[in-house]
This record gives sequence, C-alpha cells and structure tokens, in this order.
Amino acid sequence: MLWPTATTAFVALVQQHGIRLSMDRKGAWRDNLFVERLWKTVKYEEVYLHAYDSVAEAHRGLVRYFTFYNRGPYYPTSLCA
Repeated sequence: MLWPTATTAFVALVQQHGIRLSMDRKGAWRDNLFVERLWKTVKYEEVYLHAYDSVAEAHRGLVRYFTFYNRGPYYPTSLCA
C-alpha cells in the first residue's frame, strides 16, 4: 500500500522546512474548512466555466484566476448566497 509511505515522506518533508502540522483528530472539519471553501469557489467560478483542452491551458486559467483572487478585496459569489 502506497499511502503510509507517501504520507510519512510528506510529513517528514514538511517538518524539514520548519512547518508544524496541525490536526485535531482524523476528519476534523475545522482543519480544512477554509481550504474546502476556497476550492469550492475555484471550481464554481473558474473550472466549471471553462472546458480546458490541456493541462497547460488549465494551468494558465488557474494562474489567471488566483492572480485575480489574490489582488482582493474579493468576495466570492459562492460564499455570499
């Protein structure tokens, strides 16, 4: 099984860079709530609206979107409803 080895390697790499991992317990919603909201917004406001023909095109679209998103202030429509 690949997961335990990959997970262990990832945790070691993150810790080598001085980053602390925080997880209350398995499946704690508070730990990834903001990331899940971000990806929901990205999917509805960028990915689902474009039919990318290639990975390179998707990459360009996401770079464009995150550049726009990070310039702020930004109020995603999926969170305002």
